[in-house]
Amino acid sequence: MILSNKVYDVLKWIALVALPALTTFYGVVGTTCNIPYTQEVLTIAVAFDAMLGTMLGISTNKYNKTNS
Repeated sequence: MILSNKVYDVLKWIALVALPALTTFYGVVGTTCNIPYTQEVLTIAVAFDAMLGTMLGISTNKYNKTNS
């Protein structure tokens, strides 16, 4: 599957900036306010971010191999 540069850039920004910031914010607020299932939500969000980052890394590696 080939991603356009714009889609790749957006996904990379989500994986590197948005999700970590949102996860941190939710963790702090959830813990402070005793929101139920905060730990479970954080675990799922971090796992999703790790998966997205890995997929983007693999995509970058394949792209660089074919264009070198």
